[in-house]
Amino acid sequence: MTTSRLAILSDLHMDINQLDEVDLTVLADVLQESGVTHLHLAGDTANKVQKVLQTVAFIEQNGITVTFNFGNHEMPDVAGQIEDYPDRHFLNLDYQNLNDKLVLLAFNGWYDYSFSVEKDPVKNSATKNLYWYDRFIRREADDPTLNREILRKLKLVLDDLAQQQKEVIIATHFVPKKEFIVYQQKPYELWNSFNGFLGSEATGELFDQYSNLELVVFGHTHRRFPQQEINGTLYSCQPFGYYFEWQITRQFVMKNNLMPEFNPMKLRKILKDNQTEFTRYRRLHLKEEFRRALTLWDYPTNK
Repeated sequence: MTTSRLAILSDLHMDINQLDEVDLTVLADVLQESGVTHLHLAGDTANKVQKVLQTVAFIEQNGITVTFNFGNHEMPDVAGQIEDYPDRHFLNLDYQNLNDKLVLLAFNGWYDYSFSVEKDPVKNSATKNLYWYDRFIRREADDPTLNREILRKLKLVLDDLAQQQKEVIIATHFVPKKEFIVYQQKPYELWNSFNGFLGSEATGELFDQYSNLELVVFGHTHRRFPQQEINGTLYSCQPFGYYFEWQITRQFVMKNNLMPEFNPMKLRKILKDNQTEFTRYRRLHLKEEFRRALTLWDYPTNK
């Protein structure tokens, strides 16, 4: 009997972060050094699905199994195929056996405005269509209806796995628990309007019904949280996020005294003004950021 290692990574944002093959080689090195045998990409890998597939192929060249589900950033590029994209690596509302007892179940997920401070769904929808990236996504129903249908299908899969007495690791993109939602105070309370598009309380409530869920991993928040055990299940939210959100970016700015005190609102201009130096620094330290964003899980396999 040998031990395999699953890694789950969300919010890689290949295009926005301008990650190239050199950067992917760094990621592949981190995965190999960490003993990872299976990488699951839990959404927002890139805005274009072709870039997602190229990323999958690159990592697979290093002898690592790769699967993925979509986040909201891929969805405008796959109208009509969001839930059933035809690729063997795509895992949505379906699972892969990791061993005889343990499965990886992945699904894209969605939201129903339940995390919003605004309770009027019409106003939430209007806010989304004015400001949020998801206004570019064309779907067949309103958001709460979509979310209910996704959870109806998910429940069927979870019931089947419970009947089979399988232990389950879940990877999804959207937030299932309010513990991972941040509500801002003045003068930043406007950002609370967007919490409604981060996930669904009903998803977490569905998870609470099952005692066989070992781990739930998600992203989308662009904010990392300590892992939490909730109702017997471990929850992990460690998204990679945008380059201006990385810890190494903050380190670069503060080490070089580019701000008297850290202010994220001014960060992008400072990085632009110091682009050559920052590019060099991120090349040197990107491994650290990749390691922070990985959720790892060991499991026995027969080989």
